[in-house]
Amino acid sequence: MRKLRFALFGNVFQAKKSASVQKLLCLLDEQQAEILIDEPFHHYLQNELQIQIPAVRMIRGDDFAADYVISMGGDGTFLEAARRVGDKQIPILGVNMGRLGFLADITPEELPVAIHQIYTGDVHVEERSVLQLEYDKGQPEGYPFALNEVAVLKRDMSSMISIRVSINGEYLTTYQADGLIINTPTGSTGYALSVGGPIMQPGSHTLGIVPVAPHSLTVRPVMLTDDSVITLSVSARTHRFLVALDGRSEKCTEGIQLTIRRAPYQVKILKRPDQSFFRTLRMKLMWGTDVRE
Repeated sequence: MRKLRFALFGNVFQAKKSASVQKLLCLLDEQQAEILIDEPFHHYLQNELQIQIPAVRMIRGDDFAADYVISMGGDGTFLEAARRVGDKQIPILGVNMGRLGFLADITPEELPVAIHQIYTGDVHVEERSVLQLEYDKGQPEGYPFALNEVAVLKRDMSSMISIRVSINGEYLTTYQADGLIINTPTGSTGYALSVGGPIMQPGSHTLGIVPVAPHSLTVRPVMLTDDSVITLSVSARTHRFLVALDGRSEKCTEGIQLTIRRAPYQVKILKRPDQSFFRTLRMKLMWGTDVRE
């Protein structure tokens, strides 16, 4: 059995996860795996949670290599791990230490089985599309890719904004709304779902356009093929607006044209053989559950 290298990422505000992290470290140590831990997470485990950590290498920045990445936290932690992985094509296993967890959908109790299945090869990889954001003037301040969504939003308590949308150079409409979400199928169970967007099956090669609080009852979400190129021009009473990529926001001013397209790489998500998208929907959203029982 070959020696594997695992890179561990986690959030630093869930003390209740200490037992699960300790279990994971023991499981990997038993397999004589090489372990890399993100530096802030390492300091948190050692100094705040007082966890005994075996000999590991620390990850500083995004320059690392591994066979697998393990994200310990919720979907937000998973998204940050995916950002750090970038185009490295390293499969990511999400361990859910939070509440809902569509991306991080392995429970701590399932860790022994999940690690065993990795070593026996009894796992499969799902490839998820990523969005890329470009400006016609300058570059986005931060990381210009998003696994879930790119959202254009009004700032603070200002009035609604106007968002002119074109698809592959053809004018679609101008939304008067609090914002607009461009989401991947992965992001369809995130922010887009909370504002009435459709649920999209992973691998469906689609994109969603979902308005946030539109000022028209006739405006509805639109689904596109994921080879579409979407351009946005925004105007606002305050002349300012926000652009958020998977929750990472930056301020923008009028006059910038945004272009959103499918990125040239995909994110790989590790799944156990008994996991399926529809089973996850039933469990996480409790479809068909009679709360009276």
